Amino acid sequence: MLTLAADAAPDPTGITLVVGIAIFVVGVIGIVVPVLPGLLLCVTAVLLWAGQTGGTIAWTTFGVVLALYALGVSLQLLIPGRRMRREGVGGLTLALGVVGAIIGFFVIPGLGLPIGFVLGVFAAEYLRFRELGRAWEATKSALRGVLHSMGIELATAFLIALTWTAGILLH
Repeated sequence: MLTLAADAAPDPTGITLVVGIAIFVVGVIGIVVPVLPGLLLCVTAVLLWAGQTGGTIAWTTFGVVLALYALGVSLQLLIPGRRMRREGVGGLTLALGVVGAIIGFFVIPGLGLPIGFVLGVFAAEYLRFRELGRAWEATKSALRGVLHSMGIELATAFLIALTWTAGILLH
């Protein structure tokens, strides 16, 4: 319920704008471009909003956001990882993909991260199987896993944004 009492908290417009930008711009960009911890930024932004705004609704909103974050991170670790293991993509392959992504990030600014990941995974799988076809199939499986993980993270960020918006409207 919206209240306009004289003793209400100070005008949260500034903090609301900053939190909105943090969630919708920095948080989501941090998910798509994995340099920033996108989901963590979204949760931190809602924490700052709850601390600044205060009240039961703000802190309940933060509690729901924290639960959504925990659920999203859990699903992100379980679902893609299980699928990749089932399809034969190992942890070492993914680690070499990450190394390739880091190298690619510095060699080709901007696009180097995904290109380096693909090349790192492909190289690891080629060394493992010594066949181009099997290495490419394993690389596609690893990419599907990464995209599933990103999709789960984006869906979680969207639910966090919706929860925060509901918190604003109820406050």
